[in-house]
Amino acid sequence: MSVSDAVIISRLRAAGCVFAEEEARLLMSTARTPDELDAMVDRRVAGLPLEQVLGWAEFCGLRITVAPGVFVPRRRTEFLVRQAAAVARPGDVVVDLCCGAGAIGAALAAAVDRAEVHAADIDPAAVRCARRNLPGPRGHVYQGDLYEPLPGGLRGRVSVLVANVPYVPTGEIGFLPPEARAHEPRVALDGGADGLYVLRRVAAGAAEWLMPGGHLLIETSKRQAPSAQAAFVAGGLAARVASSADLDATVVIGRLPA
Repeated sequence: MSVSDAVIISRLRAAGCVFAEEEARLLMSTARTPDELDAMVDRRVAGLPLEQVLGWAEFCGLRITVAPGVFVPRRRTEFLVRQAAAVARPGDVVVDLCCGAGAIGAALAAAVDRAEVHAADIDPAAVRCARRNLPGPRGHVYQGDLYEPLPGGLRGRVSVLVANVPYVPTGEIGFLPPEARAHEPRVALDGGADGLYVLRRVAAGAAEWLMPGGHLLIETSKRQAPSAQAAFVAGGLAARVASSADLDATVVIGRLPA
């Protein structure tokens, strides 16, 4: 280890970075010049999420472009991708709502042969990232609120609808890690009074877009799962809950009757 490496690790550790050695390795391998490395370390020490500093996040084995101010995909959401890929078939129409940087859509495009992937988000910065992570011709990204920007021709044709909606209750936003509170858009975190406001809207509209036998999958918390499942049923879907203890992940899976 060189003196400069040790200085970087020391600075990161002093800033509270638990995995300072690994972060230093990633920063040094990503920076193209010493000046760029210094600037990246400064941004990380100031509290920016590592992925926003690097400009990318690893997700399902892919390198997902992430810009400052954009929601960083979490590892637990890989469970949502696995559940969605398990019910998808080659050539399916897949929709990723609240897509953020487009990580879920990109992962499903890679996992499902010939999938036609459509993604939407209300945040312009997220949409710019998603368009880089989901290029054409099989990737399509729209800006707008939930279903509103989707082409009308998708109604009744969607086989797999996924949504990593914001599900943190408004009153609990203050308990999130500082990186999330200060550097990720609140619209990507705040799920309303009980954390299920956006989930209910997605569940209520899903039947209009799904094909018979199509699936809706949404990440939520274990605590919220019973209420989320009830919202799926209210939207006309048969619903079940899947969970992963390893990833601390919970997904509600709904199916529109054939």
